[in-house]
Amino acid sequence: MNKPALTLLTIITTMTLASCDSGNNQGATDASKYTARTNSNVTAILPFENESDFAEARRGLIASAESLVVKNAANGMTWDRTAYDFIEGDAPDSVNPSLWRQASLNNMHGLFKVTDGIYQLRGFDLANMSLIESKSGWIIVDPLTTTETARTALAFARKHLGNKPVIAILFTHSHIDHFGGVQGILESSQGEGIGSNGAEVPIIAPAGFMEEATSENIIAGIAMGRRAMYMYGKRLPRSAHGHIDSGLGKEPALGDFGIAKPTQLIRETNETLSIDGVQFVFQIASGSEAPAEFTFYLPDYNAFCGAEMVSRTMHNLYTLRGAKVRDGLLWSNLIEESMTLFPQTEIYFGSHHWPIWGAEKIRTFLTEQRDTYKFIHDQSVRLLNAGHTAEEIAEMIKLPASLSTSFSTRGYYGTLKHNAKAVYQGYLGWYDGNPANLDPLPASQTAARYVDLMGGADEVFEQAEEAFDDGDYRWAAELLNKLVFADADNEDARQLLAKTYDQLGYQSESAPWRDIYLTGAYELRHGNPEEGIKISFMEGVLQQTPVEKFFDSMAVRLNGPDAEGVKSLINITFTDLQETHVLQIVNSVLHHRKQAADPKATATLKLTHPMFIKLAIGKAGLKDLLFSEDIQYEGSKLDLISFFSLFDKPTGTFSIVTP
Repeated sequence: MNKPALTLLTIITTMTLASCDSGNNQGATDASKYTARTNSNVTAILPFENESDFAEARRGLIASAESLVVKNAANGMTWDRTAYDFIEGDAPDSVNPSLWRQASLNNMHGLFKVTDGIYQLRGFDLANMSLIESKSGWIIVDPLTTTETARTALAFARKHLGNKPVIAILFTHSHIDHFGGVQGILESSQGEGIGSNGAEVPIIAPAGFMEEATSENIIAGIAMGRRAMYMYGKRLPRSAHGHIDSGLGKEPALGDFGIAKPTQLIRETNETLSIDGVQFVFQIASGSEAPAEFTFYLPDYNAFCGAEMVSRTMHNLYTLRGAKVRDGLLWSNLIEESMTLFPQTEIYFGSHHWPIWGAEKIRTFLTEQRDTYKFIHDQSVRLLNAGHTAEEIAEMIKLPASLSTSFSTRGYYGTLKHNAKAVYQGYLGWYDGNPANLDPLPASQTAARYVDLMGGADEVFEQAEEAFDDGDYRWAAELLNKLVFADADNEDARQLLAKTYDQLGYQSESAPWRDIYLTGAYELRHGNPEEGIKISFMEGVLQQTPVEKFFDSMAVRLNGPDAEGVKSLINITFTDLQETHVLQIVNSVLHHRKQAADPKATATLKLTHPMFIKLAIGKAGLKDLLFSEDIQYEGSKLDLISFFSLFDKPTGTFSIVTP
């Protein structure tokens, strides 16, 4: 298995973000009296007096990792748990108390005993790593995001539980925070009959894992990566005026990412497996939170691992970084199926958050999760069938009190509003049926006209200032956004919009909403990042990505106007894979086919697959392409240079809060 590293001209999964220029949030304002009042009112509508979650989150603590700071090989920061030490006591006015509560729970970290034979490492990364004791050693479930955090977590567990060998590794699903650290486990297990290539360790995953893990987001990854900087608050300080949590946990670790090909795939619900004396019963949950996912039940423990099908939050039917819409009805049905399959469950543990003990409490938790997704689906469809638009549905839909007062269904990650819009999108798409919205002008063209119609910039600013002073922040944002898009150099509008986003962020119960608002404010004050997605950390994952996916990515980077009238045909031969792909540009479209070399091609490029990856991620450049001994040519070098010059090289630093 190749050593890991990160990204292409795209980003592979939801959690592979580059840390750009995170700094202090200079200029951020304090909470207004309206925000303080709004946040104070939250305590009256939720049962904050119920502290059972805190008791469960502390239960079984063996050892805390108080000063946990993990660096990568280049001495860069991979994980800093201590950055969140400020989260203690009551919520400040600048944080929604419900979100502060969730952040406080997610701050509880260390090695925990779930029950005899099952342990969890929490707070070593965004997700949990679980350890199941087998006859001869440990079965590892979800080895975190990075090599560094997984290695650190396993060492911490061995320090307190004994230096037992790793017997098997399970990937519950295809998101990188649940498999990206696998090389840290394999490397830490050398000398136990397990090499760094993982050749002798069983790796078990749901069917479709490799395809989904290596291809998700590869087409639109640049845009998703830029938006994910907003969603996870990568540029924000860790403070009461900045990022405090993601809702699922603290934040994704950033280091070396890897992958290992599963040795066994689980294809069917009720499939059973005995791993070194431990019995597993699997449920295929693909299509819920991830496109390839399983949960499992351990009969010997009466324990159910819900993976990420269920979490201590409402999850996303639509992820704000950008993703395909998930099916809320299917998701609900899969939770119902798990309740039917494993009714004797006495212990629940998952890929995020803390466990639950007791059959009745677990059934209540699963019922509320099941009914939340079904309510969102059913009521959104009811309202769209009555002719309401996505925006109207988002304003109208309200969870019943039986669900809305449960902390586990609150919108710490997903939200009721944007999930309702996701249901609308899933069924009806972007068009709301109104002819005026069939071919509307973009905001960059309409903003100045609206400002003129409203009496000019001064009048609009005055109205926005009045709205801000009255605490009407959504309307203030609407007006000020028009002003900024009409004139991005209007400094007064930028500063007031930043202050408005501060207040909207402080009031948000959703951690992603908070980070999005506050990042918008940050960029209005400090500008776009100088760097976008770093092309440096995921080489190991990309080595496992099918070659065809790279050519799909190239196709969406072809500059159509520049390619108009161009006809080009070249061969690319991978000497180590013993396969050739023919690339053709015609009608401003790139086609690629795996076949024998086309004799009509004007040029043939011969290279190894690893060299191709280095070219793709920027570790090798034009000089290498022309002069490297690892690359051979037939035909015209000029044609090759002309061919590759037609492709955009997006940086992922495009503007979001300005035109």
